[in-house]
Amino acid sequence: MTPWKTLSRTTILDHSKWLKVEDHTIQLPDGTVLEKWCWIISPDYVNVVVQDENENFVCFRQTKYAAQGISLAPVGGYLEPNEDPLTCAKRELREELGFMAAEWIPLGRFPCDGNHGNGFANLYLARNAHRVGEIIADDLEEQQIVTLSRNEMMQALLNGEFKVLSWSTAVALALFRV
Repeated sequence: MTPWKTLSRTTILDHSKWLKVEDHTIQLPDGTVLEKWCWIISPDYVNVVVQDENENFVCFRQTKYAAQGISLAPVGGYLEPNEDPLTCAKRELREELGFMAAEWIPLGRFPCDGNHGNGFANLYLARNAHRVGEIIADDLEEQQIVTLSRNEMMQALLNGEFKVLSWSTAVALALFRV
């Protein structure tokens, strides 16, 4: 198979560090040229499924603007410019829970939208995590820390309690690994 080819790109919106939109002109493998192909640029991010030293999962109960109601959520956050995803994952774990982990298992790096960009999700499982200090998060959401057994985590996933796609994906992949 031959990948699509970008012939040109023009920025049509430079809103902030959180969002840019480009118009791309693309050539398909059969030679067809598509103009005005929308490309969304947002920061890459991490989601970290956390398993403590007792093999329980530690996550949050919180709200998110795009998700209806209250959701369970893993640790997560945006990469800083030029930051390595694993470095970001470790930083977010320390900031959001005050934890460090002895073992890090990468669960994958995935584009958020296969045809229009919108950043990459870098997913991790942090095992044997333990508290090393105070929480130093600057999150906008009100959060409650929740500890779940493996069975409770699985049931929450199956019940749709992780209401963001990358969160559900991270949890499913983590449960598959443990």
